[in-house]
Amino acid sequence: MQLPAHSDISASSAYGAVPAFGLINDQLGRVKELISEQLIASPNAGDINRLLEHVHGRSGKMIRPGLVLLAGCCYGKITKEHISVAAIVEMVHNATLLHDDVIDEGQVRRGKPTVNSLWGNETAVLLGDFLLSQVFKTCAELEPRITKVIAATAARLCEGELRQALQRKNWQLSESEYIDVIAEKSAALFSSCCYLGALLAKATEEQARSLSDFGLNAGIAFQITDDLLDITGDECKTGKTLGSDVTKHKLTLAVIHLLETAEKQEQSALINSYFQRKDPQYDKDSLAEMLNRHGSLEYARHRAQEYVTKAVRALAGLKESDAKDALIETAKFMASRTT
Repeated sequence: MQLPAHSDISASSAYGAVPAFGLINDQLGRVKELISEQLIASPNAGDINRLLEHVHGRSGKMIRPGLVLLAGCCYGKITKEHISVAAIVEMVHNATLLHDDVIDEGQVRRGKPTVNSLWGNETAVLLGDFLLSQVFKTCAELEPRITKVIAATAARLCEGELRQALQRKNWQLSESEYIDVIAEKSAALFSSCCYLGALLAKATEEQARSLSDFGLNAGIAFQITDDLLDITGDECKTGKTLGSDVTKHKLTLAVIHLLETAEKQEQSALINSYFQRKDPQYDKDSLAEMLNRHGSLEYARHRAQEYVTKAVRALAGLKESDAKDALIETAKFMASRTT
């Protein structure tokens, strides 16, 4: 397979770096180095290594590995196992992004063309599978209790994605059902990151569970915000294709609120106008204006902040430290970001 010259593999930029991660900057550097070591195929693999460079050369915010490290700092020192687990969760995340771009027909990710847009869906899916195979290999070096958590989390992510796919065009989807879905497909990974970080630092099970609760609630806030950005965001700032939730008939919190508050006649018109058109294009600005007029955007933002409050409350028993402050700042960042 010949890679196109316009792929710009050397380009790299992190969209919206997390301010609180200055505390763990050196350790995050070690995580990136480990990921780089893992994203190498056999010497005779040829273009496969260039594909892997394409993925690794577009580092994101590193929120998930950052949470592993900060949770560890709350209870002790960062160990080699922390670095390994942090690299694993980021590779799992990157694999899901490769698959998501195929499902959503994404054209841009982290400011550059997606793998599927350059080399096709088959290559993108197989590349995601390769990343997961590297995860399996790295997990084999960890103690069984840690591996079990990672495996269970991967199963939860897939279950959440399947549940969301099955709920497409379900115009009666409730807010609680939506929260259940995003808790599995997205927030579960944030939760496990915090839990594993604490556990590897020799925290008690109770202490680790508190960090897990923090991660779950912060992760729900993250996903609510991410879903809002899909409608109101600027692709130049987010660095990824937007509008896929509407075109793929995925109901998100703002839309659920709108359908619940709109008059029945307006509700039917809304569904016909925006969500059941054969033409996948829609007027994003017009939809955003309608959501704003009904208070749906503000409602979703408010709910995201409520989950941040729950996340911070979960840390109430944790002793004061720079790491705890960084976790709180990160949760607030996750729910207020514009990228």
